[in-house]
Amino acid sequence: MKILVTGKNGQIGRCLVEQLSTMPDVTLLALDRDQLDITDPINVNNVVAEFIPNIIINAAAYTAVDKAEQERELAYAINRDGPYNLAVAANNINATIIHISTDYVFAGDSLAAYVESDNTEPQSEYGRSKLAGEQAVARACSQHIILRTSWAFAEHGHNFVNTMQRLAKSKTSLGVVADQFGGPTYAGDIANAIMIITKQLADGHQAYGLYHYSGFPYVSWHAFAEKIFELALAQGVLKQSIQVNPITTPDYPTPAKRPANSRLNCQKIKQEFGIVQSDWQAALVRIEEYSR
Repeated sequence: MKILVTGKNGQIGRCLVEQLSTMPDVTLLALDRDQLDITDPINVNNVVAEFIPNIIINAAAYTAVDKAEQERELAYAINRDGPYNLAVAANNINATIIHISTDYVFAGDSLAAYVESDNTEPQSEYGRSKLAGEQAVARACSQHIILRTSWAFAEHGHNFVNTMQRLAKSKTSLGVVADQFGGPTYAGDIANAIMIITKQLADGHQAYGLYHYSGFPYVSWHAFAEKIFELALAQGVLKQSIQVNPITTPDYPTPAKRPANSRLNCQKIKQEFGIVQSDWQAALVRIEEYSR
């Protein structure tokens, strides 16, 4: 099986490369944005036509949520046009595309965890660009898996865990939003879920469509931060405890509106592929050990 991965240096991309490299009978081509400009259809078609992958995994994305409010054209070029170019190229060679999306496609005002069929109503340019990407992929290639996830974190890259660890080195107290809820998701578990899907696709289980995958249990950003610091202190990453004060969304205004409810219902992916939700607390223990 030949697999093309875009965005190889991102959080999920790095984990994908690490895990796919261990798979027998897989020929992997992993590229970063300097090697493959997904916004350039000619570049995409040339790379895909030369490599002829069975599966394209798009881990490339514009993820600067607040900057997207001003950099709308760039966000749409990367999050909508790029995935469309990849999907068209995949369709041309009868390949499958696996595309990673986000909880930000929802308004966040539901009282329940979102299922795949719920109405989308993104509240930010980032969310709108990601939804446009989903729609473009589904339109261009019938053999698609669109995987929505939330609150991704890893040992590397820009994410909430690393930001909290950095701030803890210079502060004794922090205010963290306590009225937004979601499922933190370890990037390595997202990569593993994609590997499981990839293997089952290769075995003929072609359950194409839209899926949710996130961590469990659901928590607020405040509770997530408390667990980060609790484990960091227990493992010696932090030398002294830090006070985490709960604040509300209006207390921490941002250019882009965040969903109050980012909880994703992950029953469909469990039923179709046997994939269970990420145990983010176990992953967090491993990351704290990595940070020592």
